[in-house]
Amino acid sequence: MELLYNFPLLASLAAIFFAQFIKVPIYFIVSKKLDWSLITSTGGMPSSHSAAVTALSTGVALDHGLDSSIFAISAVFAIITMFDATGVRRHAGEQATVLNQLVLDFNKFVEEAKVWPKKAEQDKQKKLKELLGHQPIEVFFGGLTGILLALFLHYLFMM
Repeated sequence: MELLYNFPLLASLAAIFFAQFIKVPIYFIVSKKLDWSLITSTGGMPSSHSAAVTALSTGVALDHGLDSSIFAISAVFAIITMFDATGVRRHAGEQATVLNQLVLDFNKFVEEAKVWPKKAEQDKQKKLKELLGHQPIEVFFGGLTGILLALFLHYLFMM
């Protein structure tokens, strides 16, 4: 039952769920389309990875202080996670976009070259995941979300 009193863990999990949920209304405001699949998808605004690690670090700082070793560990972990979200994962998503376009172009060529009787089979192909990483602004707002949510939850439950 001690797990239920681990504030950094609870703040981090709350930040993940909040960031994933808030993607739906943000996407709706921007595109006028309601897409509930965003709740379980990677990428998008705000970054739930960034929200989670900053909520974790904020929770650790509130529980153990900024001068603690555990805060140093969580802060470095957060920095690496957010750097990765804007670096490697973002570039992998950009490569997936190019590969998906190549697949579309190839399929168009095949259709023009001859009649493809199994078009329904072609439609079943899954696109590579393009929303792997984040734009820097998505990571920034994910981090801000995590910090503010952890501070709010600490005020609400720990005071």
